[in-house]
Amino acid sequence: MASPRISFEFFPPQSLDASFRLWETVQALAPLKPGFVSVTYGAGGATRKLTHEAVTTIGRHYGLNVAAHLTCVDATRAETMEIAAAYAEAGVTEIVALRGDAPKGAERFTAHPEGFASAVELIEALAATGKFTLRVGAYPEPHPDAADAISGVRWLKRKLDAGASSAITQFFFDAETFFRFRDLCVKEGITAPIIPGILPITSWQGAKKFALRCGSAVPVKLDEAFTTAARDGREELYALAHCTQLCDHLLQGGVEDLHFYTLNRPHLTREVVRALGITPEVTLEKVA
Repeated sequence: MASPRISFEFFPPQSLDASFRLWETVQALAPLKPGFVSVTYGAGGATRKLTHEAVTTIGRHYGLNVAAHLTCVDATRAETMEIAAAYAEAGVTEIVALRGDAPKGAERFTAHPEGFASAVELIEALAATGKFTLRVGAYPEPHPDAADAISGVRWLKRKLDAGASSAITQFFFDAETFFRFRDLCVKEGITAPIIPGILPITSWQGAKKFALRCGSAVPVKLDEAFTTAARDGREELYALAHCTQLCDHLLQGGVEDLHFYTLNRPHLTREVVRALGITPEVTLEKVA
């Protein structure tokens, strides 16, 4: 079985300490030669400027293919397209196009009166420029705003038909969740690559809170296993074993790409990738 193609997600720093952590993460993971890395917006688009700075710096100094997240939140169409134009000018050719979460304090997403009302509208506008490869989000378990699983898959097809070339999923805890979703996508005529999103669990309590916000089901047996591992001082070891097993199951099921949500904490992601047989090719030196 061939080694998978891998990619990593980072988030932009909002403090000096966080900045050091981001660059340490990039330096630790770049030698693993990811096909691309992505940089998020904060919730509600709160880190728009920081995202742009992180994207351009990573691309310029570390030679990585960087995909910038771009959302519809709290911006006019003109403002959003200005951001996209600035990315193109900086040599960024990939965008992860998302509707985006509601701003802090708001319960639901509400479109800006002069903004894009959905990810589909954003994708259509970006695709029309001819300047970007577009990726979108996908949800193996129904998005909190989706009526059911099939409506979520049909919405994903609309995003892909609008001009996106691939999708990255929200994280999940069980490979069968992804396989069921993939089968449903095939039945609905989706042929674009669907890349599983993998969350190496550096904090089980944090992962459960994250799952609650995005609609990912927490298996009872997994919760019990992490609780026992934490009690015995083996949580990190169990997290490594669980994530590696999840990835291996996906690969055995025909998956060729894995996208890791690093949370700017590289250690566990690096160990999982190494356990899958991917090792650093060279020591990457920062380009002056």
